[in-house]
Amino acid sequence: MAKNEKKKLDKSGWKAQFMLVGVAKVNDYTYKMDAKSERSDWVYNSLNLGVDCGSSCGTIYAEMMGGYGSERDNVLYVHGKKENGQDDFENRFVIDWDDREYGDILESIGDGCFITVGLEKDKTGKTFPKKFLSPYDAIAYVKENLKDGTVVNVKGNIEYSVYQDKVQARKRITRVFLSSVDDSSKYAARFSQSMLLKKDSLGKFDKEKGSFPVYATVLEYMKMWKEKEVKQFLPLNKTFEYVVNPENKEGSKRFVEKYLKIKKDVTEIAFDGMFIESGALVTMTVDDLPEDIQELIEIGAYTEEEALAKCTENTGKEKRMVILKPSLKLVGEEGSKVPAVAIVEKKYSEEDLVLDFMLESEEEPEEEYLAEVEAGLEVSDGDVDSWLDSL
Repeated sequence: MAKNEKKKLDKSGWKAQFMLVGVAKVNDYTYKMDAKSERSDWVYNSLNLGVDCGSSCGTIYAEMMGGYGSERDNVLYVHGKKENGQDDFENRFVIDWDDREYGDILESIGDGCFITVGLEKDKTGKTFPKKFLSPYDAIAYVKENLKDGTVVNVKGNIEYSVYQDKVQARKRITRVFLSSVDDSSKYAARFSQSMLLKKDSLGKFDKEKGSFPVYATVLEYMKMWKEKEVKQFLPLNKTFEYVVNPENKEGSKRFVEKYLKIKKDVTEIAFDGMFIESGALVTMTVDDLPEDIQELIEIGAYTEEEALAKCTENTGKEKRMVILKPSLKLVGEEGSKVPAVAIVEKKYSEEDLVLDFMLESEEEPEEEYLAEVEAGLEVSDGDVDSWLDSL
């Protein structure tokens, strides 16, 4: 690579997935069916599904949308699969819109092209899946079969977009299944996310939340950037959190030192985490509750879960992505692979993340983010020690 030449950003091996387990919230605003665009001939179905993932996480929304042009020849872009059944992303082709549900050609399409829905059971009580190439058809099937209050398992991909100069994490559904979970304490809102960290990514400790802000960079492919055609992966700034475990401060300190404090260049690392889209603070315990509330728990008037939910439900709505642990991946030769942390140190230089055309704007698109980062600069070993000791 020539001197001063920037390394191209890519997402090979990148993780950006989510899983929600909880109660489906279906109402008059969940679906739009055969809606018509005001600017083109586009006709579409859309799904904005809320899943109540319990008192710790709140109700998380995930979406799906798809349709067709009423005045054009429509096609679907797909890829094939290899002899062993794995997706072959190099073998790309198109199929006609009218062939999306029929024909032998569907057998040659990779599983990653399909949206899979399992909301019905056979005579033996086993859930059976249905596969759809277009969200348009999948949404129609979900609307027909999903009832409010059903416990579901929803999976999909996280996509990042910029709206009013703020980076949003959008959850695009690829699977909806009936869940066998019958205990609300096992509801979950999880994600696995790769991110890029550098020396100023670790912010100052927030005593109220009991967490460190993590100012990370995520990559997203975009065709346009502020009315300019770019067609490439762009670095977007997104704030995550790492919550300190007050019962294992030494373990939290080691986690921060090993995975969040970057000494040089840019590290790519994937974390498993949880969404929180409610007012609940994940560090709140029974000991944090007022004495009279604790007494109600002791006499059996409230369970611990009920009391914690009641005391946190009105503390303000937030959207948080909380890091829990590093993601693992299997490495080595086939048949003898072993788990390892999904981390690549010095994946990029800091200059690789600076794209000139993203700076060519009268307004700074990440002004709020940069102000947060500046406030968290120069986090020293002493800072980490004192913050953890103060808990």
